[in-house]
Amino acid sequence: MESHLPAFKESNPQLEVVTEEIRGQHPHLKGLYRNRNERVVCVKNMTPEDVLECAAKLRNSLGRKVLKLKTRHVTKHPSVQGTWTTELNL
Repeated sequence: MESHLPAFKESNPQLEVVTEEIRGQHPHLKGLYRNRNERVVCVKNMTPEDVLECAAKLRNSLGRKVLKLKTRHVTKHPSVQGTWTTELNL
């Protein structure tokens, strides 16, 4: 990981990458976002490639909580008759 992390840091100058060792705790990645949210990902027993993938996911995410949509059909003005489907129920 010591060889992969500096390359990730150089390729992403907009990020602040800090490494610190805390005895007695599992290794983890922590993402701090502008909207004051924080995401923590445990990287215990992961290969260096998997750790870089998790770091890239933290970099690409917005830091918001994941909201589950009630339906896949989202509209501002829902139909009075209901959502159109291909199946005909008589």
